[in-house]
Amino acid sequence: MPFTNTKENGLESLIVKWLVEQNGYEEGTNADYNKEYAVDETRLFRFLQDTQPKEMAKLGVFTSETKKRQFLNRLSGEIAKRGIIDVLRNGVKVYPADLIMFYLTPTENNEQARIMYEKNVFSVTRQLRYSQDAGKLALDVCLFINGLPVITMELKNQLTKQNTENAVRQYKEDRDFHDLLFSFKRCMVHFAVDDATIQFCTKLAGKDSWFLPFNKGYKDGAGNPPNPDGLMTDYLWKDILTKRKLSRIIENYAQVIEEVDEDTKKKSIKQIWPRYHQLDCVEKLLADVKENGVGKRYLIQHSAGSGKSNSIAWLAHQLIGLEKDGHPMIDSVLVVTDRRILDKQIRNTIKQFMQVKNTVVWAEHSGDLRKAIQDGKRIIISTIEKFPYIISEIGQEHKNNKFAIIIDEAHSGQSGRNSANMNLALSGLATDDEADNEDKINAMMEGRKLVSSASYFAFTATPKNKTEEMFGVPYEEDGEIKHRPFHVYTMKQAIQEGFILDVLRNYTTIDSWYKLMKTVEDDPMFDKKRAQKKLRAFVEGNPDVIAKKAAMMVEHFHEQVIAKKKLGGKARAMVVTASIPRCIEYYYAINKCLADRHSPYKTIVAFSGEHKYNGQEPALTSAAMNGFPDAKIPKEFKKEPYRILIVADMFQTGFDEPLLQTMYVDKPLYDIAAVQTLSRLNRACPGKDEVYVLDFANKTSTIEDAFQRFYRTTILSGETDPNKLYDLITLMESYQVYDDGDVNQLVDLFLGGAERDRLDPILDACTAVYKQLELDDQIKFKSAAKSFVRTYGFLGAILPYGNVEWEKLSIFMNLLIPKLPSPRDDDLSEGILQTIDLSSYRNEAQEAIAIKLEDDDAEIAPVPAGTVGHIVEPEMDLLSKIIMDFNDMFGNINWNDADNVQRQILAIPEMVSKDKKYQNAMKNSDEQEARTESERALQQVIFSIMADNMELFKQFQDNPSFKKWLSDLVFNLTYNPEGKPYLMPGAEPKVVKYDFTPQQDLMMVAEEPVQYGEKKENE
Repeated sequence: MPFTNTKENGLESLIVKWLVEQNGYEEGTNADYNKEYAVDETRLFRFLQDTQPKEMAKLGVFTSETKKRQFLNRLSGEIAKRGIIDVLRNGVKVYPADLIMFYLTPTENNEQARIMYEKNVFSVTRQLRYSQDAGKLALDVCLFINGLPVITMELKNQLTKQNTENAVRQYKEDRDFHDLLFSFKRCMVHFAVDDATIQFCTKLAGKDSWFLPFNKGYKDGAGNPPNPDGLMTDYLWKDILTKRKLSRIIENYAQVIEEVDEDTKKKSIKQIWPRYHQLDCVEKLLADVKENGVGKRYLIQHSAGSGKSNSIAWLAHQLIGLEKDGHPMIDSVLVVTDRRILDKQIRNTIKQFMQVKNTVVWAEHSGDLRKAIQDGKRIIISTIEKFPYIISEIGQEHKNNKFAIIIDEAHSGQSGRNSANMNLALSGLATDDEADNEDKINAMMEGRKLVSSASYFAFTATPKNKTEEMFGVPYEEDGEIKHRPFHVYTMKQAIQEGFILDVLRNYTTIDSWYKLMKTVEDDPMFDKKRAQKKLRAFVEGNPDVIAKKAAMMVEHFHEQVIAKKKLGGKARAMVVTASIPRCIEYYYAINKCLADRHSPYKTIVAFSGEHKYNGQEPALTSAAMNGFPDAKIPKEFKKEPYRILIVADMFQTGFDEPLLQTMYVDKPLYDIAAVQTLSRLNRACPGKDEVYVLDFANKTSTIEDAFQRFYRTTILSGETDPNKLYDLITLMESYQVYDDGDVNQLVDLFLGGAERDRLDPILDACTAVYKQLELDDQIKFKSAAKSFVRTYGFLGAILPYGNVEWEKLSIFMNLLIPKLPSPRDDDLSEGILQTIDLSSYRNEAQEAIAIKLEDDDAEIAPVPAGTVGHIVEPEMDLLSKIIMDFNDMFGNINWNDADNVQRQILAIPEMVSKDKKYQNAMKNSDEQEARTESERALQQVIFSIMADNMELFKQFQDNPSFKKWLSDLVFNLTYNPEGKPYLMPGAEPKVVKYDFTPQQDLMMVAEEPVQYGEKKENE
């Protein structure tokens, strides 16, 4: 009785059997294969003769061996030059014939095209002996279309203790890319397959071959899920390699692209094969549009490293190909991005992927979009800032068109007024000059809605609650309506598959210790909370403090990054600063450190606008400081000798530099900003196996919380309650700042195009009433008005029914709010910086840790609606108490062995006083000279007791404040003009107890740095 074949050839048989019996492939043999030209000669000529006999007759290949070789030489040369993908798509010209090498997938109801498509010959050959030189070398599986090789496979079996990695090694070590079958562009892709995972490569290059995962993902991570119906990897032959799916990949996904370095003009050729999640996402989106029509919304949560530009390009060019009843389902695809660096990248990617020329246009100026549609351009690309203005030019003529709108990084673009303007224009209601005010109100309500004539595809790695609610898929759970993305490729999976690096794996926080002192005699009162923030900012912005931190950064970069040859010695670093002044300070401080150590490397500084540093004229710009325009920073940063980029709110999103290996953070980071900033480090490249973060400003818990939300699937926990708008209106009306008459009158005037001087009397009268309110009521009214405008601006896009009164009130409040003066908020901490000075500062790097994230989906709360501000009473305190609290927070020492330290400190004065040089100085010199000798003797004593108390020694060496305190204590206890030795308490009958710690205002405690600055509201 035969047992199950668990060997490698058993897997081979399984695959071939399914392809032949279930998928209509033919099985080829080695006898059919021509090693010299790497073709299945039998099926190649059978296909050509069967489909194009007249063209073949012109060539005479069946009557002359010479003409056959001439044809095969021409075909082989075309594949080598253009690649197998282009040859299949566009055929070959062999004088005097024009040959079709592959019949494309038929369009709907095209019977002739269907017949010809069915004539394509898909075949599979096992154990293919491919080499002319080594006749016994055999490839496990090779797939052919019409006799031309398209895919190779090496198979392994975990039951025989081999896996995909062994298959990859076989490709790298045993499959010579000089062999014709394995040469670049001869085949589309090479698969390494076992029973659990798959990897693929599009260009074999020996040990430099780059294999990528081609797995479904399991539990939002790498790998494949268990398959109840078979092997975990059988989706490869049961889905991907089916005739129709493989044909679609050839026609719409696989691609050879050319990249040109704009500086060197050097060209590089790449062959593209889609990763599994890209193919899965685009195919599912297209199927859903095909089934449900235009008008739905889709959220795609794809992590950095997902290849989003390619996914967008594939989606865009296939959306315009969708047909129903022989007519296009979508007239124009509008790609909207807010990442200026990616504008060109996406534009070029889409252009290269399009097989029909002149279908893509970049709409940059007013009128471009109208002209593009008139000229038959099917794909229009623009930025979110320009898009509403461009699209408003189109007017009524396009209102019956069907659109697909692809939004890149949706959380920053598709909200508020931008989307309202865009939707209004798309609905065709924006240019109706004959509409009355009621029509205009209705049009504005409709404009807020995501229009039914467009499908929206929102791509983001970090979805906010607004984005989830607007574009996510709603579902009910535990009585709540939640929202989740339509498709997910998680940060977890991207890290595990090696497409991005884990930026939290080597995370070092820098603890800071400071001590402030009072510089005024009196003891004034200040607002404690604000004062603490100002004190922290004062310390962190102190030039000496920045100099010390800069020195730590430069030393770390040279000793831990450059010396260790990270990225082959090409590693770059970024310094993230909290403000432009701080950025400029760091620029000068780091440059000084580089000069002091004679470093060959230079810095680049990046900040927006002009800044008068220390009041100097002319104002500084980063372009002037660098000596080249800001637009050139990304390219210059790649060049020597530039290694450190110092930034203030620039290059923290959308900046993809694989050579960036280390980040120094001196800026509080929260939520999405933390993820986006630190993710600048995560781009993978050869030789980049780890990254470093040194953080001077944040707790690890804050960073962990930020990343946790986007590590796996992000789910919205509930929906925004529109009834909160009624609560806000009730609150605002209770203050009687306005009434319905004011709202109606102002809205009528505004929509009727009245002159400005007719609006102001109404607004000014309302403002006068507002000014009479108590301070707390002013705060409540204005915050309620802002909350109403913000919440309605969002809800108006997704609520099924419009509300005329809400729309009118929104117009009214948008005009009134700028008129309302901000409630007077006295700064009761003003002047505190003139009363203090920095006594001491030091910092210390903690041990690098790996921040571990929970392996769970994250829920985010819906948009907060109905929130109203109120007065926060300042907590007043004495300057001395504020300084004491600050020093407690940032400067104290937590002794691990307090008893031992106390014993040592009590013994030190006696030991110092026995020093002969110190005794002579006390007797024969002045007090200053004696103090010098006391400090010298103290240094020797500290070294002598180092073995007994390393903790005390470390504090004395590293903590200037503690060293000063101990020096003062010892000298004050021991100094006497007679030079007598000091006796330790207990040696005399009278017991004297000495406090070994400083006074409360001198104490120093080590704590993690706390954040300063307000946390932004999560909108």
